[in-house]
Amino acid sequence: MAELIHSGRDMLVALHDIAPQTWQDYRPFVEAIDRMSVSVPMTWLVVPEFHHGKSTFDDPAFMSLLESRLAKGDELVLHGYYHCDDAPAPRTPKDYFMRRLYTVEGEFYGLAEREATERLNAGMALFERQGWPLKGFVAPAWLMSEGTRSALRTSGLDYTTDPKTIYSLPEFEAHSAPTLVWSARSAWRRKMSYLVNERAKHKHREAQVVRLGLHPVDMRYSVAFDYWIKAIEDMLDEGRTPRTKHQWLRAGRPHRASA
Repeated sequence: MAELIHSGRDMLVALHDIAPQTWQDYRPFVEAIDRMSVSVPMTWLVVPEFHHGKSTFDDPAFMSLLESRLAKGDELVLHGYYHCDDAPAPRTPKDYFMRRLYTVEGEFYGLAEREATERLNAGMALFERQGWPLKGFVAPAWLMSEGTRSALRTSGLDYTTDPKTIYSLPEFEAHSAPTLVWSARSAWRRKMSYLVNERAKHKHREAQVVRLGLHPVDMRYSVAFDYWIKAIEDMLDEGRTPRTKHQWLRAGRPHRASA
């Protein structure tokens, strides 16, 4: 890797769906990042009870791991609560598409403000119990109801995101931040993801910031695993500075997104 020359452009690496159940998928990737000659801080999107399974915050070994990542300079973010859509069945074609075809994990897609507030508060309380700083919330599949948006405005958190934008709270001020993301669950999706992401890399090569949104399933396929490693190396060589999401906001980098 060439010596870094900072270009004023940034790279934000986010690990989605962090829970004890997904750690074995992520471990080789995180170890590979830690071996790089340049420190790459990452944003870990933590799910308190992934798919209603084992509680993340009741696993001492995993808590120790996350503590070590904070000490290393990584950021921990609240990523839903259960990361699954357990609301009543969809009633409209649009909702059926969003909740059954696009994803089955859009936990905050249909929540009313009261329900969204309850889940946000429950997750925030777990972070507070650990003494962990918490600045951001990312909804599973980036899907937020109007009730969720209202709950976030009064949450005291600093930011949330969707695939194209980072929003400063409470005003939801929009900052353009395009994301590379894979769909790795089938061979044809992996082939398409490679092409789509290569096109997006070229399209956004001069963007002030590019986000890399990684998921546990990506780590199970060498084509996706290798792609993410090379993308990070290439962006470092191009002079992008790796930051966590909150580091980027705190550094005063954001540009307002286009209307």
